[in-house]
Amino acid sequence: MKLMLNGLETHIATGGKEFTAALPTVLFLHGSGLDHRSWALQTRWFAFHGFSVLAPDFPGHSLSQGDALASIEDSGPWLDALLDAVGVQHAHVVGHSQGFLSGLELARQFPGRVKSLTGIGTAAAIPVNPTLLETAEVSAAKAAEFMLQWGFGPDILNGVSPTPGLQPIAIGHRIMANNPLAADLKACANYSGGEAAAQAFQGPSQLILAGLDKMTPLKAGQALAVSLNAKVSVLTRYGHMLPMEAPKQVLQLCKDFIVEIEGQIT
Repeated sequence: MKLMLNGLETHIATGGKEFTAALPTVLFLHGSGLDHRSWALQTRWFAFHGFSVLAPDFPGHSLSQGDALASIEDSGPWLDALLDAVGVQHAHVVGHSQGFLSGLELARQFPGRVKSLTGIGTAAAIPVNPTLLETAEVSAAKAAEFMLQWGFGPDILNGVSPTPGLQPIAIGHRIMANNPLAADLKACANYSGGEAAAQAFQGPSQLILAGLDKMTPLKAGQALAVSLNAKVSVLTRYGHMLPMEAPKQVLQLCKDFIVEIEGQIT
């Protein structure tokens, strides 16, 4: 789906079905340097089981026009405008890494917008290695190589793929090498409001964390869970890139959580 948002064409994946504002909506927010393709399995399931789906490419990413948002705080009004544009009052928000920080900001700045929060491979703060940031400013492709080697667990690094015929590292590199990775990493590094935003959120929440996460370590995710009073699931053998590395497990946890909140699938 193409949408004009703040005067710029924005791409929003809808899971393979036409978006319908009358249905419960799930808003999927990608991580640094990524795009809607992170959520291929999860968005399709929700779209074909009684929900409407929004999985935007953030500004400047892949199929969306414009410059990357300069800060995590800026993503709150942008997401609010997106929901306004499609006629949705509130949504279940599912965010990976930086995408979850954006979801927190939406909840902090526009509290009525967020019906539930699901964070995947994330923490209240996401520090960035200065060398990685310097590399990203010179070459997104080189920085993507580093991140993808750090970001996956041993099975993916050894060539095992959860989707036959597709290699998550190759797909991730193709996406990240052409997106504003440096801007995303700067936004993460400069964001300090996550703890306060998490403590202020009053709705249902869950965190899906990775036991081998080198980018948002498990301990940091568990600390966030305390602030949110969130349900926690830990996928022990996986790394940071959970939506692509463990898509079936992530889908199962998301649908169990969101379907229970809704009471039933319509």
